[in-house]
Amino acid sequence: MRKAAIVPAYNEADAIAGVVSELREAHPDFEVVVVDDGSTDGTASAAHCAGAEVVELPFNLGIGGAVQTGIEWARRRGCDLAVQVDGDGQHDPQEVAKIIAPILEGVADVVVGTRFAGERNYNASMARRIGIGVFAGAVSLIVRQRVTDTTSGFRAMNARAIELFAEEYPHDYPEVEATVLVFRHRLRMVEVAVSMRQRETGRSSITAFRSIYYMGKVSLALLVGLLRPRPALAK
Repeated sequence: MRKAAIVPAYNEADAIAGVVSELREAHPDFEVVVVDDGSTDGTASAAHCAGAEVVELPFNLGIGGAVQTGIEWARRRGCDLAVQVDGDGQHDPQEVAKIIAPILEGVADVVVGTRFAGERNYNASMARRIGIGVFAGAVSLIVRQRVTDTTSGFRAMNARAIELFAEEYPHDYPEVEATVLVFRHRLRMVEVAVSMRQRETGRSSITAFRSIYYMGKVSLALLVGLLRPRPALAK
């Protein structure tokens, strides 16, 4: 089985080497690719020095474009399994084993690491928790199963999901829409409880203004998704 760890990163020069090193130490059987999303610092150089494959985008595409680039990289490499890990160090590589287990057991096509199940040791602002809760409730109704963390970027996917996301992936704050996309294409998704760290370097790209834009944009996208017919099952 060929495995890839996809690390989208934008201006994460202070954290990316540690992320790559931890991934390579914890999971030496994974190929680590860092997608440098038009960074203006030394992210690409730091990732390369740490031993990762690096794909440098000529300008900033945003998280969705960076993730899809990494997924396309995995597809071209013929990977059977891929994990998505943030470049800021919040995702603990030791937790990767938890999110790939359902795929290795053959019970899921996509696995999402959730911060809001189990011990719930992740501290988030009240506004962020409310936003996540609203989307989790809406998405749960759409996909007809309970989901708790629709904005988690800590995910695993099998070859079927790699193929889907390489062809079709939301580009702007994509995680919520990607969950609905999985449902529309009749893939199996499960959540597993994971521990996540607090960000220690850099800063989040989600500002107050972008949060308002995010809420409106994703709400509209969910509505449009509801009106679209589901793709036919492959024969």
